[in-house]
Amino acid sequence: MKLLGCLLLAKIASWSADPTLIEEIVAKVNGDIITRGDLEKSRQELLAALQQRGATGPALQKAYADASKDVLRDKIDQLLLVQKGKDLSINVDPEVSKYMANLQSEAKIADPEKFQEFVHQQTGVPFEDWKLEMKNSMLTQRVIRQEVGGKMNIKRDEVQKYYNEHKTEFVREERVFLRDILVSTEGKDAAGVAAAEKKAKDLVARARKGERFPELARDNSDALTAKTFGELGGFKKGDLNAIIEGLVWTQPKGYITDPVRVDNGYEIYKVEEHQKQGQADLADVENEIMEKLYTPRMQPAMREFLTKLRTSAFLEIKPDYIDSGAAPGKSTAWADPATLKPETVTKAEVADKQHRKKLLWAVPIPGTTAKDKSSSSK
Repeated sequence: MKLLGCLLLAKIASWSADPTLIEEIVAKVNGDIITRGDLEKSRQELLAALQQRGATGPALQKAYADASKDVLRDKIDQLLLVQKGKDLSINVDPEVSKYMANLQSEAKIADPEKFQEFVHQQTGVPFEDWKLEMKNSMLTQRVIRQEVGGKMNIKRDEVQKYYNEHKTEFVREERVFLRDILVSTEGKDAAGVAAAEKKAKDLVARARKGERFPELARDNSDALTAKTFGELGGFKKGDLNAIIEGLVWTQPKGYITDPVRVDNGYEIYKVEEHQKQGQADLADVENEIMEKLYTPRMQPAMREFLTKLRTSAFLEIKPDYIDSGAAPGKSTAWADPATLKPETVTKAEVADKQHRKKLLWAVPIPGTTAKDKSSSSK
């Protein structure tokens, strides 16, 4: 089965083996271009993603053939969204900087140059290229939220109707949803344990004063859940340690425990939600219903938005390359500069043009009998 994947990769590699075509421009999108090399890279990433999901044999071949038809469409989509974000003056630099700072903190690499090399080793691309891809990804998501998602209107009566027709979906078992922060004491002496306890108490005080618990968990927790902002998920009665269950089970949403001494440190828990047993009220599941109604409408709305962007864009696509998201009636015919013939004129035509230009200075100004000084001085 692996042989098929290798053969597909070999075929892709063979496309890039021709040095005369590797940087061939296949599409122009406003001020940007898409090269054959860009498409080949996308195909390789697509194949790797399919293999990672476990696709093999004929299923892999079919999935690859189906998805590869949209490679050019997806590249054009991406460029149009990035360009739209720039037109709207959307600035994602703060988000990019924050994301990189968090990643650097998680990797525990203080030196910027070593961090950049770490990113290069992990991703296989130069740091600046990775950073640009990250920025463009965040920019496109902002455009989608603002220009597509933000303009989708789901009415209250639609939510009520869905709830009434699907009530059985919202019958709940009682569960408590928690987040946590762990301040580790592993390998620490008595002074280190005391410092850990003080840090835990300080974090509790900060959380109770209103600082956001997810961010406190991300920045201070020594648990693996720090990567997911301390999220532990939901627990039914009996799922939790008896001591912890006794601390949180009867508490309301938003409750934050005192530091709890555990084997490896001090744990702090926050009750994120307490789901009661029985039929959930509409108010408790409204966001869930909104998501159910929103999701199936998003893709058609996205394609409609991208079609509008194509309609107003300058698009040229080389023959034999197909944009599967093409706007109806929009010409994307390729204009090869090499086929454009320069305009030629004779010396006599040039001289005649110069002569006519001089005569224009002798024409009277409308409404007067005055003539240009250059004419009257002759």
